Amino acid sequence: MPLMQFDVIEGRSEAEMKAILDVTHQAVLDVFKVPERDRYQIVYEHKPANMIFEDTGLGFERTKDLIMLRIFTSPRAEEQKLEFMKTLAEELEQKCGVKGTDLMMSFFTNTRHDWSFAHGEAQYFTGAL
Repeated sequence: MPLMQFDVIEGRSEAEMKAILDVTHQAVLDVFKVPERDRYQIVYEHKPANMIFEDTGLGFERTKDLIMLRIFTSPRAEEQKLEFMKTLAEELEQKCGVKGTDLMMSFFTNTRHDWSFAHGEAQYFTGAL
């Protein structure tokens, strides 16, 4: 059950954001093999001056199309995380025109017992999921 938080610079249309969210969800389905309705995505839009993301000395420039993606998820194999990063970068560039240099991702791991989907219950813990 990945929770995806996208930080972007304001200015994209609703159609552009929907395409980015749809492509990301398809990558989650393909790589993490979660159920179709296991979709949790939040978009935060910021003024350009409120997002400063340099290249950590890698020698490239970012544009106004920058996406910072935080992925909150239960533990995943390193190979699976690497596959997700590669798949998402390729698909966003091909289908949405987002350059690889404008995509930054970070995984945050938690356990299945850290989630409540409704009613104040930990459904993974209780066996409901």
